[in-house]
Amino acid sequence: MYFGAPTIRDPVTRQRSFVLVTALLAFLILGTVLVYAYDSAHDDQIAKGVKAGGVDIGGMHTAAARTKLLHVLTAQLGRPVTVVYQHHHYRLDPRKAGLHIDAKGMVDEALQKSRGGNVLTRTVRGIFGGSVHADVPIQVSYAHRAVAKLVKRVQRGIDRPAQNASVSFSTGVLRKVKARNGHFVKRAELTREVQLALAARRSSRKVTVPLTVVKPKITTRQLASNYPTVITINRGAFALTLYKKLKQVRSYTIAVGRQGLETPAGEYTVQDKQINPSWHVPHSSWAGKLAGQVIPPGPQDPLKARWIGITGGAGIHGTSDIGSLGSAASHGCIRMSIPDVIELYGRTPYGSKIFVY
Repeated sequence: MYFGAPTIRDPVTRQRSFVLVTALLAFLILGTVLVYAYDSAHDDQIAKGVKAGGVDIGGMHTAAARTKLLHVLTAQLGRPVTVVYQHHHYRLDPRKAGLHIDAKGMVDEALQKSRGGNVLTRTVRGIFGGSVHADVPIQVSYAHRAVAKLVKRVQRGIDRPAQNASVSFSTGVLRKVKARNGHFVKRAELTREVQLALAARRSSRKVTVPLTVVKPKITTRQLASNYPTVITINRGAFALTLYKKLKQVRSYTIAVGRQGLETPAGEYTVQDKQINPSWHVPHSSWAGKLAGQVIPPGPQDPLKARWIGITGGAGIHGTSDIGSLGSAASHGCIRMSIPDVIELYGRTPYGSKIFVY
């Protein structure tokens, strides 16, 4: 069988092929060396387009990037943070809070993002002006105790409990005290907002106080129904005034306790009512021989017609000594004319409020 003659390559062709392969290998080796050399020469250079805390540090070497970050961020983050509520202002100085900008950590992270991909893609990107779009967040540290101290100071100045509607007789005139909403600082939320402000490059370094509003249990509208009957006793003016649903109904002339036996001032509630009461004489020196006795209704009983107890042994009662009205003449009780005390008795139920001023 005939297989044909063997192929004999031209020596010139073989030489050219060898040279070509050698040249190709040399080019690849040289290219690889150049790529690694380029990459190594830029291993501390941040890629274009990279920012840190919004500051453009693209194309900069790490040392220069750290310097720029510290210069820019110190100027902006060094301004005080102010917590604001109405006319209240509370300042926190970042320096006193020990604010520290971690420029090194930010640059290291920026460099890490710049070195993403492989050596070839980094080299191509660098040579042909490619960029990496990344923004490293601001990295700061500070004394958390300083923030907590600021928040506590804000709470002390702003926290206010709700105020129920009420009545006051402190000036001798019955007046309504309006209800008022309470509010309390949301501590966790305010702490978080202050912390964010410390590390933020915003033009305003102000933080608005977040509040929880608390409603009063007794509103101004409910007040009148909570005080269906009120009696006020103005000792200096010798006047007793009756109010129904906080509207004045009538005023009476009275007598009050004399010097040394003054009618006790305060706020009381009607808990004792009697018709034609007996007089339980107190064990006092002014009572003389009558001390400790019980005087039944009649000519010897100074408590005429009606009794409305106020506190202890003091109360409101009728008197036959009309001439004493309008003066400080009693032993501590409030005296009224008999027709007046009968009228008042019928209009003053148990539980009625009595203010003595």
